[in-house]
Amino acid sequence: MNPFVKFLSRRAGFLVLTFITFIFIIFLLPRAIPGNPLSTLLSQLFQRAQQNPELIKAVYRQLMEEFGIGKPLHVQFFEFISRTFTGDLGTSISAYPRKVADLVFSYLPWTLGLLIPATLTSWIIGNLLGALAAYKRKTIVDNALLPVFLTLSQTPYYWLAMILLFIFAVVFKVFPIGGAYTTGRIPALTLEFALDFLHHYTLPFLSITLSAMGGWAIGMRVMAIYELRADYVSYADSLGLPDSKILRYVFRNSMLPQITGLALNFGSILGGSLITEVVFSYPGTGFLIFTSLSRLDYPMIQGTFVLLISTLLLANFIVDIAYALIDPRIKTGYTGG
Repeated sequence: MNPFVKFLSRRAGFLVLTFITFIFIIFLLPRAIPGNPLSTLLSQLFQRAQQNPELIKAVYRQLMEEFGIGKPLHVQFFEFISRTFTGDLGTSISAYPRKVADLVFSYLPWTLGLLIPATLTSWIIGNLLGALAAYKRKTIVDNALLPVFLTLSQTPYYWLAMILLFIFAVVFKVFPIGGAYTTGRIPALTLEFALDFLHHYTLPFLSITLSAMGGWAIGMRVMAIYELRADYVSYADSLGLPDSKILRYVFRNSMLPQITGLALNFGSILGGSLITEVVFSYPGTGFLIFTSLSRLDYPMIQGTFVLLISTLLLANFIVDIAYALIDPRIKTGYTGG
């Protein structure tokens, strides 16, 4: 068999096994939480039909059958597996009778619009500043930048979100407290709505960008310092190559691990930035996951995590393919020596 095909087959088999394991965990964990997932829906039903207990019992039995709550766990699991592999994520309990897929894809654009620009911005700025700090190591530039990188990388993103919210929304009232746009306003492709959206968007964007930037910068600084000590740098310097050209080679060779990290970050974007979205009441998939967990919405919890794990594993597979194309030793299993 072709080594490349063999490598991809082995990786694909591992990812499928990982996916099935995650499916099992995703199924069990929500059911380990005490409580009746139909309680919220049933309480609404009681309020509407207090004079008709027979109707309540009939609807209760119908809901138990529809969601399979009363069935044995192994029956529920195999039904969940069969629906998942046919693309049916089920019906939400808390937003009954809306489908899980419809809800996820209505929240998803808000998450993508927040996390993709924030991730790219933090990655680009962090890598550039990290390379600069490595090139200027043991100088005032590196001494000034490194403490900033370390502080940002160790600052929890949700804590930074709350600090920004308190300072700029509560104390100085420069930005709104939460939401993606002003309550009552209808989303539309107009300049007025775009400005209103950006006004609400700034603080969540900054909290994610700043907290991630430090980690990217430290990673690039470490890799760049390692590359600067390589033999080819000394040789290029002895040939009289300008520093700017040497730095370009160093930067390019240091990028591979950072690109891997970026790909894996994109793979997890679907899950949103849960606590940031909760802090700012931002209507993304992270906020949707939090709501579904608090309401024990089994199908919503399962559906959102299935999509999240799927995209993360797909991102891993794409990274494996890219690595194998870039470095043939990976697909053949050669490690040198």
